[in-house]
Amino acid sequence: MLRAGAWTQACRVGAQAWASAASGGARGLARASTGGGKVAGVSKDEYPLLMSPLKAGNTVLKNRVLMGSMHTGLEEEDGGFEKLAAYFAARAAGGVGTMVTGGVSCNRAGWVKPFAAKLTNAREMEPHKLITSAVHDAAADSKIVMQILHAGRYSYSPIAVAPSRIKSPISPFSPWALTKRGVRNTIADFAATAALAKEAGYDGVEIMGSEGYLINEFISAATNKRSDEYGGEYANRIRFPLDIVDAVRQAVGSDFLIIFRLSMLDLVSGGSVWPEVVELAVKLEERGVDIINTGIGWHEARIPTIATLVPRGSFSWVTGKLKGEVGIPLVATNRINMPHVAERILAAGEADMISMARPLLADPDWVNKAAAGEPETINTCIGCNQACLDHVFSQERATCLVNPLAAYETERKIKPLAADAPRKHVAIVGSGPAGLAAATVAAQRGHDVSLFDGADALGGQFNLAKRVPGKEEFVETIRYYSTMARKHGVRIHLGTRIGGVDDLNAHLPEGASRFDDVIVATGIKPRVPDIPGLKESPKAAIYTDVVSGRVEPGTRVAIIGAGGIGFDTAEYLVHYDHVVPQGQEPDPDAPKPAEFASQWGVDMEHTHRGGLLPAGSPPDHGRTIYLLQRKSSKPGAGLGKTTGWAKRKMLADAGVHMMPSVQYKAVTDDGLVITDPSGKETTLEVDTVIICSGQISESWLKDTLEAAQVKTPDAAPAAVHLIGGAFKAAELDAKAAILQGTLLAAKL
Repeated sequence: MLRAGAWTQACRVGAQAWASAASGGARGLARASTGGGKVAGVSKDEYPLLMSPLKAGNTVLKNRVLMGSMHTGLEEEDGGFEKLAAYFAARAAGGVGTMVTGGVSCNRAGWVKPFAAKLTNAREMEPHKLITSAVHDAAADSKIVMQILHAGRYSYSPIAVAPSRIKSPISPFSPWALTKRGVRNTIADFAATAALAKEAGYDGVEIMGSEGYLINEFISAATNKRSDEYGGEYANRIRFPLDIVDAVRQAVGSDFLIIFRLSMLDLVSGGSVWPEVVELAVKLEERGVDIINTGIGWHEARIPTIATLVPRGSFSWVTGKLKGEVGIPLVATNRINMPHVAERILAAGEADMISMARPLLADPDWVNKAAAGEPETINTCIGCNQACLDHVFSQERATCLVNPLAAYETERKIKPLAADAPRKHVAIVGSGPAGLAAATVAAQRGHDVSLFDGADALGGQFNLAKRVPGKEEFVETIRYYSTMARKHGVRIHLGTRIGGVDDLNAHLPEGASRFDDVIVATGIKPRVPDIPGLKESPKAAIYTDVVSGRVEPGTRVAIIGAGGIGFDTAEYLVHYDHVVPQGQEPDPDAPKPAEFASQWGVDMEHTHRGGLLPAGSPPDHGRTIYLLQRKSSKPGAGLGKTTGWAKRKMLADAGVHMMPSVQYKAVTDDGLVITDPSGKETTLEVDTVIICSGQISESWLKDTLEAAQVKTPDAAPAAVHLIGGAFKAAELDAKAAILQGTLLAAKL
């Protein structure tokens, strides 16, 4: 046992380790991309299965939508439970039938990190009543379920425990092996926490048995080397989860939901094989579990499972394999973000319910919009992870790139204009993410809004990102904002360049003498580095021309700049055979799960341990590609923590040469002349040099308009604002752009 003072110090060490291990924020075209997707109108009966009730145990669920567990960080904030109450209440009011909270530990050793959420006594239980009351007040027929999570060896804490003393590759601490008494106490702790959850007003609990946490560690022979009755043969290794279910059911009675999150596809070496998954599922049903939720992949797995590059519904097949083996409802999960995808899975008989976490961050009214037959108004999750999971791993509050109100329901509010407030004439120049967010929110509040763009389509940089194979989802964001802008009466002027006051005043709304506010959201232009011969060379091309399809790249390519845009451009070249022709819209439903599974080595027959096969051959892109940077750091070091590793692996597998510490000497007829870290000069014999070396803000219009305010104050706009890339071009950051546009429009 640690002394109290030593224990506190150890927890501080764990918290620091958590912080230092979490880093990065995704960059690149994915952060400032565009699209123009279209969702056809449907009738309100288009999703009959998704919207139908379901009986689970002795509980009737009003629809088949389950909001999956997701940690927000609110659990650890002062006043966090009030904020969580508003967060869940918004989703209940939005029509979600069943919600699962973020993981709550049943004891200190099970914390995800020191001082994370736990429920072990009556004092800790009281704040949870705020959540359950808010949910039931918002929608009496919505259910709220608390997830009980024991992190096991994944805990960023020196007091972490596990079945055996085997260190996780994603934690700096070696866990302590649970004694037999420790195992029994942990089982009792699960039951005690479940009883407290019931007392707090929850409708059920979800027992977290997947993703590589403690229960999963007992199940796997790779992490369970015990020689007692909880180790050895498979029947012994699954004794721990079964004993937990027995204890929980005894503690809560028969009228309380028990969901078990079962790892159906471990995606790690030494994981379960399919007959073992079935055996445990059958026993869980026998022990009184009401619903089995699907868990996909341990956190240490080296296969992406929820990133944008994962095709929609890529893992519903594994849930479908379990259908018929058990009689209780099964939940499919991972990369299901639109109603037609969910309905298709249900109609195929692959599941009884659909779990979505991030899509309900993106739009709390997702269910109501689907039920009303208005999917085109859904603010769709694009799977970027930039503001949700990347925030969690950086110890920031989780929110959403496309919906910065998520988890800020009590702090960021969109209020309609007061009856006595003036209705402003607002001009917004630029229809990228920042401009679209500002236009939509300002018009929604009641202002008169005119939106200008010199291009012939809305979306700005998102129109580039959507063309990168694996990022087709970005068309959905453009579709959403386009729909909402028109719904709220925004006047849209495409193909209209604004160079000054006269151009603005040529488009004044009827009755207006000038615009009250002009929001400059004109974005960025690429920065061209000063490399001898570059600007004159026919080999040189800007990334915007390549990714847009205006320039055909050669077979030997050097990319100058290995940040997010450089990586996106390399991915574009690697998957060039999947690029849609100019003038055509990418289809988010087009990427195929089977092709993804083959590329990443997922065994869709599930005959190999962990569901792993050797990865397939990388795509034959027919090019030699060099991805270069001046910095000495690892290429792509600034990409998102939860997605960057997959992007690096994908390019490495495809044979892309990633070269840091490069100095650019010249572009010649022979190619790109560089020096390596040792000072050796060499010529890369390439026929295309693609420039991805940063951006410059296009902010000149603000200066022009402010100068006009001095010269012609009666004709010039009263106020000029700068947002998005025009405000800061250091990183193409759609997260910051949408947040800026939203908050500015909310206070006009």
